[in-house]
Amino acid sequence: MRFFFLLAATALLLASACRPPQFNSKKTTLYSPIVEIQTDSGNIEIQLLASTPRHRDNFLKLIRENYYNGILFHRVIPSFMIQAGDPDSRDAAAGKTLGMGGPAYNLPAEFGTDLYHTRGTVAAARMPDNVNPKKESSGSQFYIVEGQPIDDPYL
Repeated sequence: MRFFFLLAATALLLASACRPPQFNSKKTTLYSPIVEIQTDSGNIEIQLLASTPRHRDNFLKLIRENYYNGILFHRVIPSFMIQAGDPDSRDAAAGKTLGMGGPAYNLPAEFGTDLYHTRGTVAAARMPDNVNPKKESSGSQFYIVEGQPIDDPYL
């Protein structure tokens, strides 16, 4: 069931080129809000984890400011990931190079030994280590892992 949901979620994101997605904070528990991404092909819900509070709070702040509304998924690598969060993608002309835009800040890294980049994971984008030795995350760009499904024994 999880595999089907993640496959469907990825397909919805990839097929949503007609109208840029809209982001809304849908539900909130004390520490793990659910965010809804609305696309022409349907809605996708993602859960923000309490174990990454700076990233969670920043993502929610940007949603409240309507920062993500109208942006595109500007980087799509099949069987790997899809990426969004570049404000320069709003109304971008076809062929425009995207992926460098964002707010004028980065976020400190929030790594956890219990966090894995498995299919369906949402994570913050960042510049490579050679130009980002602190491994800081982009202030707005994020990606959703497509990858391959794996089971618990593999982890």
